[in-house]
Amino acid sequence: MTALTQRTRIVLALAATAVLATVAVGYVRLAADRSPAAATTTTGDRVTLAPGPRLLVVSGRRLATVSRDDPSGPPAVAPLECVRVYAAAGTGICVRPDSPWSYHVAVLDRDLHEKRAFRVPGLPNRARVSASGRMVAWTTFVGGDSYTSSGFSTRTGILDTRTGTVAATLEKFTVTREGRPYRAADLNFWGVTFTADDNRFYATMSTAGHRYLVQGDFARRTVRTLKQNVECPSLSPDGTRIAFKEAIGSDPTRGWRLSVLDLTSMRVTPLAETRSVDDQAAWLDNTTVGYTVRDSSGDPDVWSVPADGSGTPRLLVPHAESPAALG
Repeated sequence: MTALTQRTRIVLALAATAVLATVAVGYVRLAADRSPAAATTTTGDRVTLAPGPRLLVVSGRRLATVSRDDPSGPPAVAPLECVRVYAAAGTGICVRPDSPWSYHVAVLDRDLHEKRAFRVPGLPNRARVSASGRMVAWTTFVGGDSYTSSGFSTRTGILDTRTGTVAATLEKFTVTREGRPYRAADLNFWGVTFTADDNRFYATMSTAGHRYLVQGDFARRTVRTLKQNVECPSLSPDGTRIAFKEAIGSDPTRGWRLSVLDLTSMRVTPLAETRSVDDQAAWLDNTTVGYTVRDSSGDPDVWSVPADGSGTPRLLVPHAESPAALG
């Protein structure tokens, strides 16, 4: 009876994950339909990914930047359509649509020139660049995996822009779960965040109804689990903490609480944002995280909150999403 109960729990958890994936796919398309028109770049403005006191966002389906001193002011908008963006050290990633169901990952230089582009399967969900600008990662929702009732799962890839090495999916990495070698057909990964050495990274791994924070080694093609119920990790600039979304009661159907994990003590601190945050937060500095919240109509806004659990959420960039601090 105990074994049957465990199998039932796994099936139910996988079904819930499939439902959430389907909802997320619909949300991406809904957001695309409802995103407000992008503002026009004012005369003399030049959109650049060079380090500086600006935030990078998606505004009206366009890559845009805003001033850190006046983030709610008019954005400088580039004529570059993106559904997800991120940038660091003058290297950017733009996940751009070719059609409603076809996307490319474009790697950009500081002047938005395309250095490399390649097609990715499915609907884009996450994008990241390492602090040095060398490593680029992305996550998409895909279909066709037989182990889920809906056929939806994720694909997460990493590109080393210096060597050109691509890991098209983390599912081929060797996995150690709770100290033991582990293999399974239902492995899914999402939400990569890089450490300062451009080799190690953190991500979320799901299997058998559980979601884990994993630490990966790109060169060795390995990952190992660290902690359960940690999704969409984002490493702080000083490398000591991870901002993440924590499923309420370990149940994603109840929503997520934005939280911070101390990597030394493994202590979790819930942040002052009490709304459900289905996003990979971005550190704006060592004390503040930014993230996207959608209103009831599906329109996005970028908010920020202190990373120590104090304070209150602050509306940062209206009608925008996918924030990244450029400096």
